[in-house]
Amino acid sequence: MNYTPHTDEDIQKMLDVIGVGSTDDLFAPIPDGLRLKGLDLAPGVSEMEAIGMVQDLAARVRENAPDLSFIGAGAYEHFTPSVVDAMISRSEFYTAYTPYQPEVSQGTLRAIFEFQTMICELTGMEVANASMYDGSSALAEAVMMSVRMNNGSRVLLPKSVHPFYRQVVETYVSGMGLEMVEIPWTEAGTLDLERVKAELNEDTAAVVVQNPNFLGVLEPLDAIGEIVNPSSAAYVAAVNPISLGVIRPPGDFGADIVVGDGQPLGLSLSFGGPYVGFFATRMAHVRKMPGRICGQTTDVDGKRGFVLTLQTREQHIRRERATSNICTNQTLCATAATVYMASLGPQGFHEVGMLNWNRSHRAIQALDGLEGVRLAFSGQSFNEFVVETDRKASEVLSALNEQGIAAGVDLGRFYPELDRCILTCVTETKSEADVDRLAAAWREVL
Repeated sequence: MNYTPHTDEDIQKMLDVIGVGSTDDLFAPIPDGLRLKGLDLAPGVSEMEAIGMVQDLAARVRENAPDLSFIGAGAYEHFTPSVVDAMISRSEFYTAYTPYQPEVSQGTLRAIFEFQTMICELTGMEVANASMYDGSSALAEAVMMSVRMNNGSRVLLPKSVHPFYRQVVETYVSGMGLEMVEIPWTEAGTLDLERVKAELNEDTAAVVVQNPNFLGVLEPLDAIGEIVNPSSAAYVAAVNPISLGVIRPPGDFGADIVVGDGQPLGLSLSFGGPYVGFFATRMAHVRKMPGRICGQTTDVDGKRGFVLTLQTREQHIRRERATSNICTNQTLCATAATVYMASLGPQGFHEVGMLNWNRSHRAIQALDGLEGVRLAFSGQSFNEFVVETDRKASEVLSALNEQGIAAGVDLGRFYPELDRCILTCVTETKSEADVDRLAAAWREVL
């Protein structure tokens, strides 16, 4: 079964209309030296054959997949209530595009407005935009916004920020001439506050902190705020939203911008995406914020309605005044996050956070007591923690994988000095029996 969108007759009619003899003539202005002579592609297959190939690949993936996964590092396995998929599977949501016409987009605009409101409540901030691509690009946008706020030329970017986030930030600002200053971690795994004090000066645009950081350790947001807030630098925090069910938000400690990835909020892992980023700030900085803001208003009859209140991207205003050229608000993913948060409510959100806290600390107790295994950092952690072994992390992980357990991430991939360290993630999806099985497998491997 082949699908051919245009017959030879259709193509000839189109060529006749534009006065061109053949499709090759369309590319005549391109010099021969720049034109491909052809692509080295395998012969085509039918739709039935293609479906069979995909099904075979899926079967092999399932067969080789571990029974248990304790991998996190930025993408987390959480339970998603059935209502989330039920809602975003409705055609009025999954076919919705950018709500340029508010009179026919009230449902989409309402969903965005609720998302913004919930993000503000979570982060302790005053205003949130209509979402970003993901957590890493949201952090990059926050750094660039900081420069717009104070014209600084340096950014204090901790070593403990997710390595992928760091790479995205550095890529975004590569043409801006910003100096990226790396701040090390302490033996606790937290930001070196003395180094922050030493590096903070009048040229600093932003001090970035991730909480919990890539090592799973909770940062002292209050102490960082006391250092940064008296200066002109922006206090930028990247957070795991689930952690905000049990710990105070960055807004309570004077953060200027709070960002993060919404993947934990009802979005499946999906091999890495699509996800959604969130971005919140204080009202004083709203016109420096990237993206769009959905606002609530009333129509001519006094009825409540929703509109795009602020659009500071280059498609809508003069390019030199645009804050960003970001071209999506990831509405479907943001809607999923909104339904997730609404279905849990404040109490449910707290319970999920406590489950993550308790299950991960139960795993810490189980592993830290094993001979040849110890916690790499002494700081308090959430969801994730780092264990250090007497053997190479890659060897231990390989041995555990043979027992059907993906036990974590080899930190030597990102930090050569941590080549004996494993980042392990335990969410509410892991039972006590799962943790016991992990500990038993560790004992056998060691």
